[in-house]
Amino acid sequence: MDWLTAENLIAVGTALIGVLVSIVAIWIERWVPRQRRIGYRVQLDTAIGAGAAHTSVLTGPGATVRRGLFVTDQELAEANATIVLLRIENDGGLAVSGDHYTDGGNTGLTVAFGSTEDAARRRHMKAIVVTAPDHPGLLTHFDAAWQPQVGATSLVLPKVPLNRGAHYKLLVLLTGGPIGSPVSVHGNIAEGVVHLNRSTTPDDKPPVFSRAARTVTVALSLCVIALAVIIVREQTPPPIGCAKGTLTVTGSTAFAPVVRELAKKYEKDCEGSTVHVNAHGSTSGIRQLETAGTKASKGSPAVIALSDGPKPSGYPQLRESMVAVSLFTLVLNDGIPVESLTLDQIRRLYRGEITNWNELAPGVDQPVRLISRDANSGTREVFQRRVLDRNELANSSLNCESLDDPASTVVRCELDSTEQVLSAVAKLPGAIGYTELRSGSDLKGLHRVAIDGRRPVVEEIGESSYPYREIEYAYTWGQPPADSLTSSFLNYLIRGSGQDVILTHGHLPCATPKGLKVCGDG
Repeated sequence: MDWLTAENLIAVGTALIGVLVSIVAIWIERWVPRQRRIGYRVQLDTAIGAGAAHTSVLTGPGATVRRGLFVTDQELAEANATIVLLRIENDGGLAVSGDHYTDGGNTGLTVAFGSTEDAARRRHMKAIVVTAPDHPGLLTHFDAAWQPQVGATSLVLPKVPLNRGAHYKLLVLLTGGPIGSPVSVHGNIAEGVVHLNRSTTPDDKPPVFSRAARTVTVALSLCVIALAVIIVREQTPPPIGCAKGTLTVTGSTAFAPVVRELAKKYEKDCEGSTVHVNAHGSTSGIRQLETAGTKASKGSPAVIALSDGPKPSGYPQLRESMVAVSLFTLVLNDGIPVESLTLDQIRRLYRGEITNWNELAPGVDQPVRLISRDANSGTREVFQRRVLDRNELANSSLNCESLDDPASTVVRCELDSTEQVLSAVAKLPGAIGYTELRSGSDLKGLHRVAIDGRRPVVEEIGESSYPYREIEYAYTWGQPPADSLTSSFLNYLIRGSGQDVILTHGHLPCATPKGLKVCGDG
C-alpha cells in the first residue's frame, strides 16, 4: 500500500470535503427547515400633508422625489402627515399558530411608530386599514374586539396565525414626527423570532449567484488550493532528533500551558508524532506514570509526568530531570485593598486565626475565604512546604462561599485546577488563593500579593529571598530508549526549543547558565 501516504490521504480527503460541502449546501437549502420566523418591512413611508405639495426632495431615510397634495381636512393640511404601508409575513420554514405568540393576553405583535426614546420623533395613528388579498381569511382575526386607539404611537396586533408565505399589510395614516422616523415590530415567538427582513423588489438587481452557490464555489476553490499546495510543496526532512509515535504528558497543571504550546510545536516540527497533554496535578501525574510503568510488559511507557517539586517517596523506578524553576504567587480578590502580607500573616490566615479582613485592612468588613487546590496539586504542596511550613486546614466548604463544617472558623474549599482557583478568587469577595506566576496575568477581579514586600520576578530568581518557588521536574519510568518519542520530547523540552517557550511563560529553564546554578542549589 505504497499509495497510503500523508499527501495522498490529504488529497483524497480534500476532494471528499469538496463533494460533501456541495451535497450539504444543497441539502440545507432544500430540505433543512428553518425556525419559525415572522418578518416585517416598510414598503411605503411618504408625506401627504401640505408639506408634500411644496417639497421636491425630502432628505433622510426613505428620501425620494415627490410632488402633490393629499389633504382631506385642516388637521392633515397643517400637520406633518404620512402614510406608511407595513408588510408582515411568515418568511420561515414552519407555520405560526396563535399559540406560538408568547407575549400574553391578546397581544400578538406590537408596532411602534417612531423613536421610543425621543418623543419628538414619535408619530400618532389617525386611521388604519388591514389588507390580505392573497389570504383573506386572516382578516377574520381583526374583529370588533380589536380596537386600535386613535392618537396612539403604537399598535397592538392580534395573534394572527400565519402559514409559510402568508402575509398581511397595514396601511396606516400618521401625524406628527418626521417622515422616516423608525417603524418597528416587536414580539416573542415560541422557538422563533420576529425580525426586519428585505425582499428583492422590481427596482433591485438580483445577485448573480445565490448564497448556496457562493458557499460551494468558495469551498471548492479552497480544496483546489489545498491540492495545489500538496503537489508543489517541498519535501523537507524532519529535524534531527524527531521521533514518531504517541506520547502522554501528565502531572502539573501549573506547567501545563508550557507543555501544551511545546506539544503543538513538536508535532509541527516532527511529522508523525502526537503529544497528548493531560494535566490533573503533580501527585496524580506521578501515580499515573507509576501505573503505566507497572503495567508495561517491557521497557519504558510513553508517559512523562511533570511535578512541582520532587516526587514523593516510594517511587524508586522513576527517573527525574530538572526542567525549570517556577515562581508561584498568592492572589487576592480586588475587593480587599491589601498588596503585601508577611509570612506570619499568611500563616495565621491559613491556620484560621484571622477570619475577617478588617484585622489586616481596617474598615474592610469581609470574611476570609481560602480557595485551595486539592491534595494532588504540586502548587499546594509547594505552598505548604515553602510558605506555610505546615499543612493547610481541613476542607470546610463545598461551594467556597459558606461553611459546611460548623466547627470551622473560616471557609476553605479545594478545587481541581489552577483555572478554577483563579475564577473563584476573582468572583468571591474576601477570597485568597495561590497559583503559578503566569496564570493570573490575564484575569480581572484579582491581584497578586507580595510576601514580606517581595514580589515574584523571574529576573531576580537566585538573588531574591522570595520563598514561593520550586523546581519543575520531569519524570519517566526508568531510562527511556534514546530513539523513543519520550526521550526526543524530553530533550526538546529541556534543551531544545523549550527554553524559549519556558521563558515566555515566566519560568527559568534549568539548562541556562543562571538556571544551572539555581536548580543546582535546589
